[in-house]
Amino acid sequence: MQSDRELAEELNTRLREMVLMMRRVNADQAVTSQQASVLGSLEGGPRRMTELAAEHGVKLPTMTALVNRLERDGLVVRGRDASDARVVTAGITPEGCVQLHRVRERRIGILVQRFAELSEQERRTLTAALPLLGRLFADPDRPAPAA
Repeated sequence: MQSDRELAEELNTRLREMVLMMRRVNADQAVTSQQASVLGSLEGGPRRMTELAAEHGVKLPTMTALVNRLERDGLVVRGRDASDARVVTAGITPEGCVQLHRVRERRIGILVQRFAELSEQERRTLTAALPLLGRLFADPDRPAPAA
């Protein structure tokens, strides 16, 4: 049985491979993986720039530059928070939704192709692991347990 450290290293490697694969799938799309990720964060409605930066683990100037590019391309529109006019928000445009849908469909298509290569038992194993992965990654800001 693997130690927690070995399991963490293996999972880290697999996650990296998955991220790189998804980036390659998306390489010829109109939006980058990072831009698609931000667009996905805006699906539920406009968000404060500071919230977006925190969610994506970047500094506010980095998120501002990213949103500037998305706005330039007509995928995002800026606004103001109704409760505090000093607060800048970003919201997805209809064209941003179209681009996000294209990226998502392409990624899902690749995954469907890969899943078709799995045996029924492997598919059951993967299906059983999904709730566990959801629990592991549901709250990325959760503090580490005390040692």
